[in-house]
Amino acid sequence: MDDCSTDNTFNLAKNAGATVLRHIINRDQGAALRTGNDYAWQNGADIIVHFDADDQFVASEIKEIVKPIQQAQADIVFGSRFLEKKSKLPWAKEKIIMPIAKIVNKLFFNINLTDPQSGFRAFNRKTAQIILIEQDGKAHCSEILHKAFKNKLRIKEVPTTVIYHHFGQKFSGGLKIIKDLIINKLLD
Repeated sequence: MDDCSTDNTFNLAKNAGATVLRHIINRDQGAALRTGNDYAWQNGADIIVHFDADDQFVASEIKEIVKPIQQAQADIVFGSRFLEKKSKLPWAKEKIIMPIAKIVNKLFFNINLTDPQSGFRAFNRKTAQIILIEQDGKAHCSEILHKAFKNKLRIKEVPTTVIYHHFGQKFSGGLKIIKDLIINKLLD
């Protein structure tokens, strides 16, 4: 899913033989995932994997994310950077952002997982029909967690590696997520 990228991502993926969906305007990450989910579900996918394209996840770990679904142990699987494979988090993310995210998830949604904002996840076809992403922005991570717990889906976490780069490490993004979640919760 290309969310109106300004680089050559769309053409590179298309030329490599991938089916590439594209938003003609940037709608943000949650909207891109919703579009991708809808396409995969409508085209018969049994398992859908969310995997960021910014080189922070390890592609070889996809098989570990989907394994509990293939073995009928889970409906949805979340990767966790806080289990056996420890990822070297930036200081602010480890000491401030992630602890706040865990508190928000616990207080607002009664969710207690080791990784409060995992973008590396997989789910089965049934889950794709149940969890419809409404948050266009970055708050979709908490929204997906909330809907998984609310619908009493079989949830599993597996260890994953996250590689951090200088981009995407803004505290202000976390504040917007909290604001979006609180507003959405009040409107619920």
